[in-house]
Amino acid sequence: MRQRAYHIIILICLCGLLLSCKQQYYVFSSFQEPAKKGLEILLSKDAYHWTRLDSVLLKPMIGKDKIMRDPSILQGPDGIFHLVWTTEWKGGNGFGYAYSKDLLHWSEQQYIPVMRSEPSVVNVWAPELFYDVKQQQYIIVWASCIPNKFAKGVEEETNNHRLYYTTTKDFKTFSETKLFLDPGYSAIDAVIVQKTASEIALVLKDNTRPERDLKMAFSNDALGPFTATSAPFTQKFTEGPAVAKLKHGWLIYYDAYQEKKFGAVFTKDFKNFQSVDSLISVPEGHKHGTIIRVNKQSLKSLLDINDK
Repeated sequence: MRQRAYHIIILICLCGLLLSCKQQYYVFSSFQEPAKKGLEILLSKDAYHWTRLDSVLLKPMIGKDKIMRDPSILQGPDGIFHLVWTTEWKGGNGFGYAYSKDLLHWSEQQYIPVMRSEPSVVNVWAPELFYDVKQQQYIIVWASCIPNKFAKGVEEETNNHRLYYTTTKDFKTFSETKLFLDPGYSAIDAVIVQKTASEIALVLKDNTRPERDLKMAFSNDALGPFTATSAPFTQKFTEGPAVAKLKHGWLIYYDAYQEKKFGAVFTKDFKNFQSVDSLISVPEGHKHGTIIRVNKQSLKSLLDINDK
Protein backbone atom coordinates (compact mmCIF):
# COMPACT_ATOMS: atom_id res chain seq x y z
CA MET A 1 0.00 0.00 0.00
CA ARG A 2 2.85 2.35 0.96
CA GLN A 3 4.73 1.48 -2.23
CA ARG A 4 1.64 2.25 -4.33
CA ALA A 5 1.20 5.60 -2.55
CA TYR A 6 4.88 6.37 -3.17
CA HIS A 7 4.46 5.66 -6.88
CA ILE A 8 1.41 7.90 -7.03
CA ILE A 9 3.35 10.74 -5.37
CA ILE A 10 6.23 10.30 -7.84
CA LEU A 11 3.77 10.30 -10.75
CA ILE A 12 2.12 13.49 -9.48
CA CYS A 13 5.52 15.17 -9.14
CA LEU A 14 6.57 14.11 -12.64
CA CYS A 15 3.29 15.37 -14.08
CA GLY A 16 3.79 18.67 -12.30
CA LEU A 17 7.33 18.94 -13.68
CA LEU A 18 6.17 18.18 -17.20
CA LEU A 19 3.37 20.74 -16.90
CA SER A 20 5.85 23.34 -15.67
CA CYS A 21 8.18 22.65 -18.61
CA LYS A 22 5.28 23.01 -21.02
CA GLN A 23 4.29 26.43 -19.66
CA GLN A 24 5.32 28.91 -22.30
CA TYR A 25 6.12 32.57 -22.62
CA TYR A 26 6.20 34.69 -25.71
CA VAL A 27 9.53 36.50 -26.02
CA PHE A 28 9.69 39.71 -28.08
CA SER A 29 13.27 40.84 -28.82
CA SER A 30 13.65 44.58 -28.50
CA PHE A 31 15.89 47.64 -28.53
CA GLN A 32 15.40 51.31 -27.78
CA GLU A 33 16.71 54.30 -29.66
CA PRO A 34 19.45 55.37 -30.11
CA ALA A 35 20.30 51.64 -30.16
CA LYS A 36 23.48 51.91 -28.08
CA LYS A 37 22.22 50.07 -24.97
CA GLY A 38 21.75 46.65 -26.52
CA LEU A 39 19.36 43.71 -26.39
CA GLU A 40 16.20 43.95 -24.33
CA ILE A 41 13.20 41.63 -24.33
CA LEU A 42 9.50 41.83 -23.63
CA LEU A 43 7.64 38.89 -22.09
CA SER A 44 4.01 37.83 -22.42
CA LYS A 45 1.87 34.81 -21.59
CA ASP A 46 -0.84 35.57 -24.14
CA ALA A 47 1.00 37.48 -26.92
CA TYR A 48 -1.26 40.49 -26.35
CA HIS A 49 0.04 42.08 -23.14
CA TRP A 50 3.79 42.67 -22.86
CA THR A 51 6.13 43.50 -19.98
CA ARG A 52 9.68 44.73 -20.43
CA LEU A 53 12.32 42.69 -18.62
CA ASP A 54 14.34 45.13 -16.55
CA SER A 55 17.76 44.16 -17.96
CA VAL A 56 19.98 44.79 -20.96
CA LEU A 57 21.01 41.27 -21.95
CA LEU A 58 23.76 41.98 -24.47
CA LYS A 59 25.62 45.24 -25.11
CA PRO A 60 26.75 45.64 -28.76
CA MET A 61 30.54 45.55 -29.12
CA ILE A 62 31.09 45.03 -32.85
CA GLY A 63 30.56 46.93 -36.07
CA LYS A 64 31.60 50.46 -36.97
CA ASP A 65 28.77 52.06 -35.02
CA LYS A 66 28.56 49.51 -32.18
CA ILE A 67 24.78 49.61 -32.17
CA MET A 68 22.14 46.90 -31.97
CA ARG A 69 19.03 47.43 -34.06
CA ASP A 70 16.41 44.94 -35.24
CA PRO A 71 17.47 42.02 -32.98
CA SER A 72 16.12 38.70 -34.27
CA ILE A 73 16.15 35.70 -31.90
CA LEU A 74 15.41 32.08 -32.77
CA GLN A 75 15.70 28.95 -30.62
CA GLY A 76 17.13 26.08 -32.64
CA PRO A 77 16.12 22.41 -32.44
CA ASP A 78 19.00 21.87 -29.98
CA GLY A 79 17.63 24.51 -27.61
CA ILE A 80 20.35 27.08 -28.36
CA PHE A 81 19.20 30.68 -28.89
CA HIS A 82 20.69 32.42 -31.92
CA LEU A 83 20.69 36.20 -32.27
CA VAL A 84 21.42 38.41 -35.28
CA TRP A 85 21.18 42.19 -35.48
CA THR A 86 21.92 45.34 -37.49
CA THR A 87 25.32 46.76 -36.52
CA GLU A 88 25.48 49.90 -38.67
CA TRP A 89 22.90 52.32 -40.00
CA LYS A 90 25.05 52.75 -43.12
CA GLY A 91 28.54 51.76 -44.20
CA GLY A 92 28.70 48.11 -43.11
CA ASN A 93 28.70 44.90 -45.13
CA GLY A 94 27.51 42.46 -42.48
CA PHE A 95 25.46 41.84 -39.34
CA GLY A 96 26.15 40.81 -35.76
CA TYR A 97 25.75 37.29 -34.37
CA ALA A 98 25.88 35.68 -30.91
CA TYR A 99 24.33 32.63 -29.24
CA SER A 100 23.17 31.66 -25.76
CA LYS A 101 21.75 28.71 -23.85
CA ASP A 102 19.57 30.83 -21.56
CA LEU A 103 19.34 34.38 -23.06
CA LEU A 104 21.41 35.59 -20.10
CA HIS A 105 24.95 34.36 -20.83
CA TRP A 106 26.12 35.08 -24.37
CA SER A 107 28.93 33.93 -26.60
CA GLU A 108 31.56 36.26 -28.03
CA GLN A 109 29.98 38.52 -30.65
CA GLN A 110 30.88 37.93 -34.30
CA TYR A 111 30.57 40.12 -37.38
CA ILE A 112 29.27 38.16 -40.40
CA PRO A 113 30.33 40.05 -43.60
CA VAL A 114 27.65 38.68 -45.93
CA MET A 115 27.94 41.53 -48.49
CA ARG A 116 31.73 41.82 -48.66
CA SER A 117 31.66 40.89 -52.36
CA GLU A 118 29.67 44.09 -53.05
CA PRO A 119 32.07 47.00 -52.41
CA SER A 120 29.42 49.64 -53.10
CA VAL A 121 26.82 48.19 -50.72
CA VAL A 122 25.18 50.92 -48.63
CA ASN A 123 23.93 48.85 -45.71
CA VAL A 124 22.83 45.52 -44.25
CA TRP A 125 19.51 46.02 -42.49
CA ALA A 126 17.29 43.91 -40.24
CA PRO A 127 18.66 40.35 -40.56
CA GLU A 128 15.84 37.91 -39.80
CA LEU A 129 16.21 34.27 -38.73
CA PHE A 130 14.11 31.33 -39.89
CA TYR A 131 14.68 27.60 -39.35
CA ASP A 132 13.80 25.53 -42.40
CA VAL A 133 12.73 22.14 -41.03
CA LYS A 134 12.58 20.63 -44.52
CA GLN A 135 16.24 21.39 -45.25
CA GLN A 136 17.37 21.38 -41.60
CA GLN A 137 19.13 24.70 -41.97
CA TYR A 138 18.84 28.31 -40.84
CA ILE A 139 17.94 31.00 -43.34
CA ILE A 140 18.93 34.60 -42.66
CA VAL A 141 17.21 37.27 -44.76
CA TRP A 142 18.11 40.98 -44.77
CA ALA A 143 17.76 44.12 -46.88
CA SER A 144 20.67 45.78 -48.69
CA CYS A 145 20.99 48.62 -51.15
CA ILE A 146 23.49 48.33 -54.02
CA PRO A 147 23.31 51.53 -56.10
CA ASN A 148 22.53 51.12 -59.82
CA LYS A 149 22.06 47.34 -59.54
CA PHE A 150 18.31 47.42 -60.22
CA ALA A 151 16.04 49.43 -62.47
CA LYS A 152 15.57 52.97 -61.23
CA GLY A 153 12.28 53.23 -59.40
CA VAL A 154 10.81 56.00 -57.33
CA GLU A 155 13.60 55.71 -54.74
CA GLU A 156 17.02 57.32 -54.75
CA GLU A 157 19.82 54.88 -55.61
CA THR A 158 21.02 54.91 -52.01
CA ASN A 159 17.57 53.76 -50.83
CA ASN A 160 16.66 51.20 -53.51
CA HIS A 161 16.74 48.03 -51.36
CA ARG A 162 16.29 44.38 -52.24
CA LEU A 163 16.17 41.30 -50.03
CA TYR A 164 19.12 38.90 -49.80
CA TYR A 165 19.82 35.68 -47.90
CA THR A 166 22.40 33.20 -46.71
CA THR A 167 21.95 29.77 -45.11
CA THR A 168 23.86 27.93 -42.40
CA LYS A 169 23.61 24.76 -40.35
CA ASP A 170 26.05 25.72 -37.62
CA PHE A 171 26.68 29.51 -37.77
CA LYS A 172 30.31 28.75 -38.57
CA THR A 173 30.07 28.34 -42.31
CA PHE A 174 27.58 30.25 -44.47
CA SER A 175 26.38 29.73 -48.01
CA GLU A 176 27.09 32.24 -50.75
CA THR A 177 24.88 35.32 -50.47
CA LYS A 178 22.06 35.32 -53.02
CA LEU A 179 19.11 37.48 -53.96
CA PHE A 180 16.07 36.42 -51.95
CA LEU A 181 13.38 38.62 -53.46
CA ASP A 182 13.12 41.44 -56.00
CA PRO A 183 9.48 42.55 -55.96
CA GLY A 184 10.23 45.33 -58.43
CA TYR A 185 10.54 48.03 -55.79
CA SER A 186 12.53 48.87 -52.67
CA ALA A 187 11.69 46.30 -49.97
CA ILE A 188 12.96 45.74 -46.42
CA ASP A 189 11.97 44.00 -43.15
CA ALA A 190 11.09 40.50 -44.40
CA VAL A 191 9.71 37.82 -42.04
CA ILE A 192 9.33 34.18 -43.16
CA VAL A 193 6.43 32.29 -41.55
CA GLN A 194 5.63 28.57 -41.78
CA LYS A 195 1.91 28.93 -42.57
CA THR A 196 1.24 25.20 -43.10
CA ALA A 197 3.46 22.16 -43.66
CA SER A 198 3.53 23.00 -47.36
CA GLU A 199 3.02 26.78 -47.52
CA ILE A 200 5.26 29.70 -46.58
CA ALA A 201 3.97 33.21 -45.90
CA LEU A 202 6.28 36.20 -46.28
CA VAL A 203 5.61 39.53 -44.56
CA LEU A 204 7.62 42.47 -45.90
CA LYS A 205 7.69 46.24 -46.08
CA ASP A 206 7.20 48.11 -49.35
CA ASN A 207 9.71 50.85 -48.59
CA THR A 208 8.86 53.17 -51.48
CA ARG A 209 7.79 56.73 -50.70
CA PRO A 210 4.23 56.24 -52.07
CA GLU A 211 3.70 53.17 -49.85
CA ARG A 212 5.83 52.51 -46.73
CA ASP A 213 3.46 49.78 -45.57
CA LEU A 214 3.33 46.00 -45.10
CA LYS A 215 2.44 43.42 -47.75
CA MET A 216 2.32 39.65 -48.18
CA ALA A 217 3.76 37.07 -50.60
CA PHE A 218 3.53 33.26 -50.63
CA SER A 219 5.52 30.21 -51.70
CA ASN A 220 5.72 26.46 -51.14
CA ASP A 221 9.43 26.79 -50.26
CA ALA A 222 11.14 29.04 -47.71
CA LEU A 223 13.59 30.23 -50.37
CA GLY A 224 10.89 30.94 -52.93
CA PRO A 225 10.06 31.75 -55.60
CA PHE A 226 7.33 33.93 -54.10
CA THR A 227 4.13 35.19 -55.67
CA ALA A 228 3.69 38.85 -56.55
CA THR A 229 3.24 40.88 -53.39
CA SER A 230 -0.28 41.65 -52.19
CA ALA A 231 -2.04 44.93 -51.57
CA PRO A 232 -0.98 46.51 -48.24
CA PHE A 233 -2.70 45.33 -45.07
CA THR A 234 -1.44 48.17 -42.85
CA GLN A 235 -1.62 51.94 -43.07
CA LYS A 236 1.30 54.00 -44.36
CA PHE A 237 4.38 54.63 -42.21
CA THR A 238 4.50 51.10 -40.79
CA GLU A 239 7.46 48.70 -40.62
CA GLY A 240 9.23 46.08 -38.53
CA PRO A 241 6.70 43.22 -38.63
CA ALA A 242 6.86 40.53 -35.94
CA VAL A 243 4.64 37.44 -36.06
CA ALA A 244 3.26 35.52 -33.06
CA LYS A 245 1.67 32.09 -33.57
CA LEU A 246 -1.55 31.64 -31.59
CA LYS A 247 -3.74 28.56 -31.23
CA HIS A 248 -6.16 29.59 -33.98
CA GLY A 249 -4.17 32.09 -36.03
CA TRP A 250 -1.41 34.67 -35.92
CA LEU A 251 -0.81 38.17 -34.63
CA ILE A 252 1.31 40.47 -36.78
CA TYR A 253 2.80 43.33 -34.79
CA TYR A 254 4.25 46.36 -36.54
CA ASP A 255 5.88 49.65 -35.70
CA ALA A 256 3.60 52.57 -36.62
CA TYR A 257 6.64 54.81 -36.43
CA GLN A 258 5.02 58.10 -37.37
CA GLU A 259 2.53 57.65 -34.52
CA LYS A 260 5.32 56.35 -32.23
CA LYS A 261 3.39 53.25 -31.20
CA PHE A 262 2.94 49.56 -32.04
CA GLY A 263 -0.10 48.22 -33.85
CA ALA A 264 -1.22 44.66 -34.54
CA VAL A 265 -3.58 42.66 -36.73
CA PHE A 266 -5.00 39.18 -36.28
CA THR A 267 -5.18 36.78 -39.22
CA LYS A 268 -6.08 33.14 -39.83
CA ASP A 269 -4.83 32.97 -43.41
CA PHE A 270 -2.52 35.98 -44.06
CA LYS A 271 -5.12 37.23 -46.54
CA ASN A 272 -7.78 38.67 -44.23
CA PHE A 273 -6.73 40.92 -41.37
CA GLN A 274 -8.49 42.33 -38.33
CA SER A 275 -7.05 45.23 -36.33
CA VAL A 276 -6.51 44.38 -32.66
CA ASP A 277 -4.83 47.63 -31.62
CA SER A 278 -7.31 48.07 -28.77
CA LEU A 279 -6.44 44.63 -27.35
CA ILE A 280 -2.65 44.94 -27.12
CA SER A 281 -0.30 46.69 -24.71
CA VAL A 282 3.35 47.25 -25.67
CA PRO A 283 5.80 49.22 -23.50
CA GLU A 284 6.67 52.68 -24.77
CA GLY A 285 9.91 52.92 -26.72
CA HIS A 286 9.89 49.29 -27.91
CA LYS A 287 11.35 48.91 -31.39
CA HIS A 288 11.62 46.32 -34.17
CA GLY A 289 12.26 42.73 -33.03
CA THR A 290 10.91 39.19 -33.46
CA ILE A 291 8.54 37.03 -31.42
CA ILE A 292 9.22 33.43 -30.39
CA ARG A 293 7.59 31.00 -27.96
CA VAL A 294 9.86 29.65 -25.22
CA ASN A 295 9.07 27.18 -22.45
CA LYS A 296 9.40 28.41 -18.88
CA GLN A 297 12.29 26.07 -18.08
CA SER A 298 14.44 27.61 -20.83
CA LEU A 299 13.84 31.05 -19.29
CA LYS A 300 14.54 29.99 -15.70
CA SER A 301 17.89 31.79 -15.32
CA LEU A 302 16.50 34.95 -16.84
CA LEU A 303 13.34 34.94 -14.73
CA ASP A 304 15.34 34.24 -11.55
CA ILE A 305 17.57 37.26 -12.20
CA ASN A 306 14.57 39.47 -12.90
CA ASP A 307 12.89 38.41 -9.64
CA LYS A 308 15.88 39.38 -7.50
